[in-house]
Amino acid sequence: MKLLLDENLSDRIPHRIIDLYPESEHVKTLALTNTDDGIIWEYAKNNDFVIVSKDADFHQRSLVYGHPPKFVYLRIGNSPTSKIVQILRNNFDTVVQFENSELESILVLA
Repeated sequence: MKLLLDENLSDRIPHRIIDLYPESEHVKTLALTNTDDGIIWEYAKNNDFVIVSKDADFHQRSLVYGHPPKFVYLRIGNSPTSKIVQILRNNFDTVVQFENSELESILVLA
């Protein structure tokens, strides 16, 4: 499973979850920082990524366009990187089930 972490999340996260989410990337490493959400959406769609963000704009886009790509919405406010890493690690099985679902476009983790 490949997660694409948005710029509102730390670029250190992929290295801390790579054992569970191999090939995950941060928009920064792909030179997609300060890029329109539509471009990030298309990149994720074309490259089989699941977008992870705290950005409500992706939530709206998911509601309008469905999937792909799938979207994991972190409803956690300002949280330390360690908490975000723990949420992604603790919810691994849920994220895998979500990715494999034909019906779901959005997964909200809080």
